[in-house]
Parts: sequence; C-alpha cells; structure tokens
Amino acid sequence: MRILLIRHGDPDYERDALTERGKVEAALLAERMAKEDVTDFYVSPLGRARETAEYTLKRNGRMASVLDWLQEFPARVDINGSEALQRAYPDTEKEDGRFRKRIAWDMVPSYWQKQPEYFTGDGWKDSEVARCSDLNKVYEMVSAGVDELLAQYGYHREAGWYRTHQGNRDTIALYCHFGATCAVLSHLWNVSPFLLWQNLAMAPTSVTEVFTEEREKGIVTFRASKIGDISHLYAGNREPSFSARFCETFEGEERH
Repeated sequence: MRILLIRHGDPDYERDALTERGKVEAALLAERMAKEDVTDFYVSPLGRARETAEYTLKRNGRMASVLDWLQEFPARVDINGSEALQRAYPDTEKEDGRFRKRIAWDMVPSYWQKQPEYFTGDGWKDSEVARCSDLNKVYEMVSAGVDELLAQYGYHREAGWYRTHQGNRDTIALYCHFGATCAVLSHLWNVSPFLLWQNLAMAPTSVTEVFTEEREKGIVTFRASKIGDISHLYAGNREPSFSARFCETFEGEERH
C-alpha cells in the first residue's frame, strides 16, 4: 500500500485559498497525479487544500472524502504563564494585554534543542509546550484518524506497527498541510513530531510518499520513498514557493 501526503498549493492564508501562483502549482500537480493509479482521495476541510485537490479531481473525474483530522495541525500554545516559552516564541503579538496563542510547533531552535524531551517518542507529550497547549489532544485526534483510515484497508495498529491478514497494493492520496503531514508521519514512525516539524520543509504541492513493508508475515511498517517531492514543478519550469521555510540568512527579507 502507498500513501501520498500532498501539501496544498501556495497559500493565501487570510482567505484560506490559493494564490495565483498556487493555482499554477495545483494544475501542474494535477498533470502528475493523472499518471497515478489512486484508489481513493481524501482531503482536509480547509479551503486551500480542497482547492488544490479540485484540480486533480476534475482532471481525473473523481471525488474525495473530507477528513477533519487532516486540517492544518491546530494545536495552540498559551505562553502567558511562562517566561521560557515567551523566549521560545519571540515576536508574539499581544491582544488586550495578553500574548496571543501560537502554533505549538513554531518555536525557535535555541529553545527546543536544549530540551531532551522533544527528541523522544513520548517525552514530548510531557513537555512544557504540551502542558500549556492542547497539543496532546490534537495529536491523539490525528493518530486516531490515521488508524481508523488504515483499518479500512486492512491495517490495524498493534504496538508500534500494524497487523494485517491480507495486505494490498492500493494507493491513497491525502491532500492536506505541512503540520498535519508531519503529525501523520510521526505516528506511523513512532517518533517525536517536533523532529519532523523542525527539520523538514515541504514546499507547496509537494508529494511525500510512504509505502508498507511486510518483512514479517502480517507485521507492517511504513517507509518513505519521497519527502516533499516537487518534480512536477521543475517539469513545468516553476520554482517552488518559499512557503514552509524560514530565512536562509538572518539578514534576509524572508520570514524569521
């Protein structure tokens, strides 16, 4: 079985839609996906992901099922009660005298890399960020969604792997978001999501491919063959969007 985790096109976050650039990216992605034998399509409920998927669905005459847990990983951290977290999330804006909540995983490296719990499979669940946010609750929602979906294809979670009585060669495509993709991979691989959120960058319309391995009868694990692949953009003579990255040098004009 293969799972294709596809990030939405270049986003206009204020409108929750695609930019003009994002529409071009989605069209190029659709040409690529027309060559794939996809069993089922799934999509985040958010507009930018649904708009991206629509190019492929119309191209192939297909429909997609909406999965709420595929939305951009929505956990938010409240930094008001912690000076350490206020340093970890610099430049946080205030509203009515209090810091606004931040995306839980959008912290500076000088904070999280000094905290060993963020590197371990379960230790991050007891971290300061987890205590000051709904991180664990949201992650459990994603994990349960992944397991429910895979069970429909005959793969049932057991310890750190999946059990199957009859594997298959289906391909499913999930149109979603960077944060959600990392959470899904974290659950499949039993690793801290912070390692993926902080160390990977997946450009808009990039394709991440994981497939099953059944080296022991009935015991299934997942391995990645592509992470953030954007070959369809290069085929269309398009440079990838900078979205998902931070400034290459501190003096740069890109986001910090």
